[in-house]
Amino acid sequence: MKTPSAAGAIYSAIPQDLPGEIAETLVKSDTVKIERIVSEGQHSPPGFWYDQDCSEWVLLLKGEAELRFEDRTVHLTEGMYINIAAHEKHRVEWTSKEMQTVWLAVFY
Repeated sequence: MKTPSAAGAIYSAIPQDLPGEIAETLVKSDTVKIERIVSEGQHSPPGFWYDQDCSEWVLLLKGEAELRFEDRTVHLTEGMYINIAAHEKHRVEWTSKEMQTVWLAVFY
């Protein structure tokens, strides 16, 4: 059975006051997952590192953030993207507290 086409707007249905970070799956298959993530001042807990089994390509659509890797720090602003290899340990050091940060994350 074929799945019907679906349309949406990347900036729609975002609450003005975020109780916490929001991660919404937009598309998912056996090999790819695409998420919209909205942050406002959130960051990884102290000592926590992501160590994912899949690679992740991230586009920062709005806002500002800093990612820390074991060997470097990457400051992201609107329009910047980064590809994170599987098992490349990383963490979110900070996201903007002044505005919402909207990410598009593709896990593959």
